[in-house]
Amino acid sequence: MKTILAILQKAGGWRPSLYLKIPNPPYMELVIEAVDESGPLGLPALSVCHYGEQNGDAMRDPEMCFELGFAGGAHLDPYLWRNDYVAVEQVSRAIIRDHYIALLELHKQHEKFAGMWDNNLRLQGFLEAFTNSCILG
Repeated sequence: MKTILAILQKAGGWRPSLYLKIPNPPYMELVIEAVDESGPLGLPALSVCHYGEQNGDAMRDPEMCFELGFAGGAHLDPYLWRNDYVAVEQVSRAIIRDHYIALLELHKQHEKFAGMWDNNLRLQGFLEAFTNSCILG
């Protein structure tokens, strides 16, 4: 998630009040925001999401939640993927009844999707769109 990490760095880093909405026509806006609760390992967490609209309701298409880790360099580790249009929510890492649970194959799928999505965000110019909106706004 190099593109998301670069946007976070330009935004001054993660903070509890983090909320970024990045318009980049013709693509769906990208929203990056801090999650109120920490991730499964107790690390800071954030949501990365495209929102669409259906019948006046905001629809996540998709949303991924990540923990922000720093060991070995800043990195994002996914633990949730959801898409409201297909009514699917997948959790690959969680704390359940005080036990850490990791679904390794699902986690690998989340990592693969995150890498593909991050590459798409890079190719679609979301870092540049954010940088330009900071200069203009």
